[in-house]
Amino acid sequence: MSKPTVLIIGGGAAGFFAACLLAEKHSNIKITILEKDKEVLKKVRISGGGRCNVTHSCFEARDLVKFYPRGEKELYAPFLQFQPKDTIEWFSKNDVALKTEADGRMFPITDSSETIIECFMRICKKHHVDIKLSCRVNAVRKMDAKWEVTVSDKTYLSDYLIITAGSSPSIWTILASMGHTIVPAVPSLFTFKVNDKALNGLAGISLPAASIKILGLKHATAGPVLITHWGLSGPAILKMSAWAAVELHELKYEFDIEVNWISQTYDDVLTDIKQIKESDAKKQIGNVVMYKIPHRFWMYLLHTSDIQSTQQWANLTKKQTQDLARNMTKFTLNVKGKSTNKEEFVTAGGVSLKEVNFKNFQSKIQENLYFAGEVLNIDGLTGGFNFQSAWTGAYIISKEISTKL
Repeated sequence: MSKPTVLIIGGGAAGFFAACLLAEKHSNIKITILEKDKEVLKKVRISGGGRCNVTHSCFEARDLVKFYPRGEKELYAPFLQFQPKDTIEWFSKNDVALKTEADGRMFPITDSSETIIECFMRICKKHHVDIKLSCRVNAVRKMDAKWEVTVSDKTYLSDYLIITAGSSPSIWTILASMGHTIVPAVPSLFTFKVNDKALNGLAGISLPAASIKILGLKHATAGPVLITHWGLSGPAILKMSAWAAVELHELKYEFDIEVNWISQTYDDVLTDIKQIKESDAKKQIGNVVMYKIPHRFWMYLLHTSDIQSTQQWANLTKKQTQDLARNMTKFTLNVKGKSTNKEEFVTAGGVSLKEVNFKNFQSKIQENLYFAGEVLNIDGLTGGFNFQSAWTGAYIISKEISTKL
């Protein structure tokens, strides 16, 4: 009797995790991974600046789902089955220890993504998982109870088909031809271009307690903002780009934002300025920096408020006082475009979540067809959340297939 066969399209995080889980549990199945490129696990390799941000130390499902602009409702039940604690345990069992950084991100203690890659490759080699490189899928069709997958020089037959091909337009086209609805892909996790020479000249300065809102939209985020030579980056900006990904695409990445650099209210800042005018009346404004703002940025705020740094606090006019408070708490910037950098390899879009059963990550349209990772219209914020949804999807798929073997 021939072995049951599992075919995985996509040699990324979700695909390899599913292969490892199935191979560890079942010695009687044939698992094949088809990867269109010359190497596997490319995103794993570059994630976290080459350190691989494996997951995040958020251990409650109700809290974890809040980091997913798309997929929040669908991932709750799956996270009750497999969440970051389970990820840590699996990697530990396979001799990969993880560490937690101050912001909750988790990395291998080696600070090298190669540790994760070597772990997957070791398990796949041990259990004879077949990895095919440069294998671009041209067609997928159901033949009776089997899946028939055609690549350039060969056709594979399989009992179970797992698609973990990420944001692959060609795979989405194939899935659309099979009856699935594909939500158009738009970039997520990108930085904002701002054409302000004076601001751009402050590249490298970070404001740790900022808050951002997009004028005309409901989205608002808070967190560190980093000034770059092209505009704004940092966690608050990346979060905003994810939550507002679809709307910003529709706006063609031209919009206005209001930045509160210090997350204080306008009225509170006015009160604090008036107190300083009394307590430091004779001091130069440039020498008394409020709220621990970086000095160079403080000088920029003074300049935009038409205040001379040598001016004494006692001589600050009512208009200057109001302008300074406003520029600290309600600073408006025009964004014209997004910036591509190492963070921008996540997209919003993919297989419609309405067409997937999240009890087992199986297609509602085709039996024994499964999806995990970025091929779905699920995306998380930066910080290990996209990998965690990939691990969770792969785990549940492997568990479901195991019940059928």
